[in-house]
Amino acid sequence: MLVPGSQRILAGEEYTKAETKMKAFVDKFLKDVAALEQRASGRVTPAMLSPVRVILPDNAGTDGRGVRLEEIATVGVREGTTLIITVFEEQTLKHVEKALYDAKISGVVPQKADSRTVKIPIPKPTVEARLAMFSTAQRQAEDTRVLIRKQHQTSLKKGGYEKHAPEIKEFQSLADKYLTEVDKILAEAKKSSGAK
Repeated sequence: MLVPGSQRILAGEEYTKAETKMKAFVDKFLKDVAALEQRASGRVTPAMLSPVRVILPDNAGTDGRGVRLEEIATVGVREGTTLIITVFEEQTLKHVEKALYDAKISGVVPQKADSRTVKIPIPKPTVEARLAMFSTAQRQAEDTRVLIRKQHQTSLKKGGYEKHAPEIKEFQSLADKYLTEVDKILAEAKKSSGAK
């Protein structure tokens, strides 16, 4: 297929690699912000516990990172404000409780209900909590920007381009495109948090 000269990317494979990585950084940031906004909105869903990894003594050697909560328990929502975790096997409950504390998810304080169940009442978010969520999003935005800029620099070094090579412009506009995406996501988060 012939590509018009104005649309052809001179930097080639390195450009494609850089674009893939930058897109992945922005996608992760978008996902993180969506999770923050969900918590800030007060909507209680089992997805709030998706970062939780449970280390079980018999499989701790597999990769050391543990298993996902939904692999060893069911997670449900009661009355729209309380998460209910029911483990499949009684002996895993104490490991689940430890994992919940270790995950350090704001507002998550597990309460043992019986030998197989943990309740987690989720408080309604305050204005302060929403602002705290936004400041977390701001930090994550800056981290994402740093990753994009580093990728930009790495790609330029790998390419070894001359000072005024057209490829440098291509990489710059690629980085600018993804930095703009980060700004847009952050602006949306600011709007939904009510931050000034």
